[in-house]
Amino acid sequence: MDYLGLFHNLLGELNINLSSLQTEQFFKYYELLIEKNKVMNLTAITEMEDVIKKHFIDSLAITRVFDMNQNITILDMGTGAGFPGIPIKIAFPNTKLVLLDSLNKRIHFLNDCIHELGLEDIEAIHGRAEDYAKDPMYREKFDLCVSRAVARLATLSEYCMPYVKVSGYFIPYKAGNIKEELDESKKAIKILGGTIEKADNYLLPGTDMERTLIKIKKTSSTPKIYPRSAGKPSKEPIL
Repeated sequence: MDYLGLFHNLLGELNINLSSLQTEQFFKYYELLIEKNKVMNLTAITEMEDVIKKHFIDSLAITRVFDMNQNITILDMGTGAGFPGIPIKIAFPNTKLVLLDSLNKRIHFLNDCIHELGLEDIEAIHGRAEDYAKDPMYREKFDLCVSRAVARLATLSEYCMPYVKVSGYFIPYKAGNIKEELDESKKAIKILGGTIEKADNYLLPGTDMERTLIKIKKTSSTPKIYPRSAGKPSKEPIL
């Protein structure tokens, strides 16, 4: 299969053009991911076609709801193997990015990727969302927070909204039909200082998989009590 052609066709659907260097970085990232995946669990998706569609294109689909051609600061919450953060950074090198994950082994992998891919203005940090959110260096310091983490939206919003500047955005990536989840999260998002501007439901290019990007604007500061202590946001979500 012509993976390069497939990748560029799918990028075209998102109106994204990459230089030869950026394209090389994506394929190098794929190699690093698959190599490391042999010794630690980073992803269940390993076939190149699937990685292109379900990791790379999925990560870049944020362009459907947000102009990424800006000099903005981004936090990728619970980044895992680097999604959506690293694809965003490769495609939009003007962004300044922080990758946050609670597993140190993944942070070591991400730092290797950053070095091997020659990426700048990006750092990977190890820790819990609840802890960094209390740090003045990180609280309400980002123009955009993104997350592909699997937590329900009310919980995820409590972890992510404290990092977003007033007038910035939180954009979580969701799979499938999330109407019920969206409805149950409205109270939490309002309490945390957010307003849902848009829920963009679409099929992931090249697949029949349903996706939703939720565009949440930060309209007022998050009360200092949030996020609550470790485990509370998931065990006792704001409903």
